Amino acid sequence: MPQIRVKDAALYLGVSDDTVRRWIEAGTIESSRDDAGRTVVDGLTLAQLARSNAVLPADPSEVGRSARNRFVGLVTNIVTDTVMAQVELQCGPHRVVSLMSSEAARELGLELGSVAIAVVKATTVIVETPLGKD
Repeated sequence: MPQIRVKDAALYLGVSDDTVRRWIEAGTIESSRDDAGRTVVDGLTLAQLARSNAVLPADPSEVGRSARNRFVGLVTNIVTDTVMAQVELQCGPHRVVSLMSSEAARELGLELGSVAIAVVKATTVIVETPLGKD
């Protein structure tokens, strides 16, 4: 299992190093020591904690759909011309940008600050891993 240093665990969870240390002290996360004597946490445990702590607003549309990747957020930017629109949403910590027709953006009533749901159905998802693990 991958072992993640406290400072990196904090970065991935969006909390401070001190919060991760408090969770370790409280038994929320188990820790161990790496070969250099640094405190580390199990990568799988960290991933499970990240999933359980991930909080996005509920999808208010009440529409059934096959796409599982739905991100509820707020419209933060709209750039339109006569044919196309670029719509930017802030969905929790995620920035999602959609290209659509200007007509579709008007029909949806999109405006800055409005609530919208980005539905992502992709046949290709690229996964990368960082180089230089220490």
